[in-house]
Amino acid sequence: LKPFWLKRQASSWPTLQKNCSLIYRDTMALNSASAVLAFLAATSVSQKIGTHVQEAHPSLEMATCTASGCTTEMKSIVLDSNWRWVHNGQYTNCYKDGAWVESLCPDPETCAKNCHIDGATVADYKDTYGISTSGNELDLGFVVETKYGTNFGSRVYLLENEHAYKMFHLKNREFSVDVDMARMPCGLNGAIYFVEMDADGGLSRSKGLNKAGAGYGTGYCDAQCPHDMKFINGLANTVDWNSTSDPPVGKAGICCAEMDIWEANSRAEAYTPHPCSVTGPYACEGTECGDNAKDDRYKGVCDKDGCDFNPYRMGDEDFYGRHQKFKVDSTKKLTVVTQFITSDGTDAGDLVDIRRYYVQDGVVVQNGNSSIAGVNGNSI
Repeated sequence: LKPFWLKRQASSWPTLQKNCSLIYRDTMALNSASAVLAFLAATSVSQKIGTHVQEAHPSLEMATCTASGCTTEMKSIVLDSNWRWVHNGQYTNCYKDGAWVESLCPDPETCAKNCHIDGATVADYKDTYGISTSGNELDLGFVVETKYGTNFGSRVYLLENEHAYKMFHLKNREFSVDVDMARMPCGLNGAIYFVEMDADGGLSRSKGLNKAGAGYGTGYCDAQCPHDMKFINGLANTVDWNSTSDPPVGKAGICCAEMDIWEANSRAEAYTPHPCSVTGPYACEGTECGDNAKDDRYKGVCDKDGCDFNPYRMGDEDFYGRHQKFKVDSTKKLTVVTQFITSDGTDAGDLVDIRRYYVQDGVVVQNGNSSIAGVNGNSI
């Protein structure tokens, strides 16, 4: 894995040469090589701004550190637009029970012009979507039952301000986050990752069709080129929409480079770069999407498998897990540190290594070493 990654990083990993948006998600894991999410809630996304609920972004504290100390600032998070109520500006749904309403959405552009996305209060974030913050802590609940139905999972982004995502420059830096996986069993995936989204949530790219933007969580993309995004670059993904699929999907996908910092539960964890041959959000159709159903997985514009490091799969079966048997005990909080090393120690140098460390109970734990023949070391 390591030689393959290093060989192609200079030409095929645009995210680290540019900017990245930070995403947190709590979802049902589909398989070990896929970051495709299971969107089970009967919600949707739109492009205009509704007026029924005033959007309020839960606050979240973060720190930027240098050798001389840390500077703390208060940012906020925003819920992905795919989870939100979308309607015609009044109370008629544009999307219901996994299908587009034909009278409002006969084609992609008409749908974008007719439909509105509504906000969510801080109480809605918690009571409807299971999302809450306190200081520098973010808690994502997986299943939330309400009088309107059951919500499964969530995806939120870190905001720079009320109208733009927080963008990160990763080369020649490290990113640290504290995680608590104690209540995450097998079959779930709690993830923190970067993708190459537009800072404005796709406003400029949509040519006026997207009026909501980052403040309402629009513009998502990732290396799986997801087809379940209901609006892509401002247009509704109504063409060939399959409402019987789980989740429902359309003809178009949306691709971009992805860096998975933490995909884990209390039994397993991995970090994974997913490079793409395109830069920024890229709307795909056909072979370039790399769809599994068409046997095109390795023909698309993105590396869907990625180059992951999972200590257990690499041979260190006692590295991460529940309780004292393991070097890293997932029943206790830990700090996950990811370093992005450049060839010359500067921000402008080529990315040559992605390293992982853990800190638990004040002890620094080196990443597990690979024991697979031909794959040496403990980094990517």
